[in-house]
Amino acid sequence: MTATEETGPAPAERGAARRTVVAAVGAAGLTAALAACGGSTADAGSGDSKAAGGGDQAGSSGASGGGDGSAGGDAAGGGTILAKTSEIPKGGGKIFKADKVVVTQPQDGDIKAFSAICTHAGCVVGEVSGGTINCMCHGSKFDITDGSVKKGPATKGLAPAKVNVKGGSVSLG
Repeated sequence: MTATEETGPAPAERGAARRTVVAAVGAAGLTAALAACGGSTADAGSGDSKAAGGGDQAGSSGASGGGDGSAGGDAAGGGTILAKTSEIPKGGGKIFKADKVVVTQPQDGDIKAFSAICTHAGCVVGEVSGGTINCMCHGSKFDITDGSVKKGPATKGLAPAKVNVKGGSVSLG
């Protein structure tokens, strides 16, 4: 045997090392791809929308919140205050990215809340306009009244989020 053959790894070891490197590079690529779908660089709590009519959308699935300013859940919960009800546009909504929740007001005094995580690829939704909650990653749209899918590629609606509406404020609950 030559000196090179004695100090180099055996062929089986070279194959194992090569597989380890390929697997690590693949895992790093997957991590980067998932991070890219993780949301936008907009400030937390931004995402005010323009109240562009929710007109003919009827009904509510009782997602959460109270329409008359009363507590929409356990009033003793008293979570983080998100906004005043007057800051939630009528016929629109507001996204709270840091809390991963979107609060809507389909009709005057009717406060709803949903997860701000798109059910298609896990992106944080980017805007509320035209009566829908819109994901900017792949174009999914969800109804502001009940979180149901209005346009794919998402096939599942946004999950209801629990909020309390009390004293003119909306808080996580």
